[in-house]
Amino acid sequence: MKSDLIRIRLLHVFLGIFSVLMALPFLWMFVSSLKTKEEVLDPSRLLPAQPQWGNYLSILTDSPIPGYLGNSLFVALAVVCLQLICSTLFAYGITFLKFRGRTWLYRIVLVTYMVPTAATYIPCYMLLSRFHLLDTFQGLILSNGVSVFGIFLLRHAFTQLPPDAMEAARMDGAGHFTVLTHIVMPMTRPAYITFTLLAFIGTYNSYMWPSLITDSPQRSLVSQGLRRFLFEGGAYGTQWALVMAAGAVVVIPLLLLLALGGHWITDGIADGHS
Repeated sequence: MKSDLIRIRLLHVFLGIFSVLMALPFLWMFVSSLKTKEEVLDPSRLLPAQPQWGNYLSILTDSPIPGYLGNSLFVALAVVCLQLICSTLFAYGITFLKFRGRTWLYRIVLVTYMVPTAATYIPCYMLLSRFHLLDTFQGLILSNGVSVFGIFLLRHAFTQLPPDAMEAARMDGAGHFTVLTHIVMPMTRPAYITFTLLAFIGTYNSYMWPSLITDSPQRSLVSQGLRRFLFEGGAYGTQWALVMAAGAVVVIPLLLLLALGGHWITDGIADGHS
């Protein structure tokens, strides 16, 4: 009993130290965003002599960062909606519809999850080029419209539902759409919330693929926008305090999202592996 208590306390200490180490880059970024350029370049100065809140005002009013942020929020929300629709319909069909080869179809889809993402860049780029969707929001959204992870997560959640509820609904004359919207989706809400949060975060943070298919600043996402802001911003490229403030502004939506819905992610993943 005493050894278990010691083990738990040691685990808490380890997790506490690890959490502090993980948070240090964000704390350093936030503190640096409140400094002057000279203070950022001075390694002996830990805290700013006078917090420069005007750095954030400059980012929000005199820089392209709000535009990049708006692009990312729009694309991420559109991608999440499209992935939810596609994953729900596919997972429902694989789980509840009886047709020949459905097991093999599901296995083939799962195999594609093992393909390196970089291997799909060239064929996807060629397809978007043929349909004249390069450097467009439509290309960004449609090229990310299907999530194999989402299909796996929702299908697993669907298989945990009691079959009696499905049979009772069908005996009452409910169609597939009614069963899906009134029984399946409400009963698997944790899986949907988990998938929504992870899909949003993944799209919001994506960098390589958007950089390949978009070039104009008007369609850049925050990941590209930060790089553009750092290297192509003229005077801003040397203003490290403004760069740190821009990074903090970009990270804030994700921190809020994780703070509000982080427990849904852990609960949903735990339920998916139970």
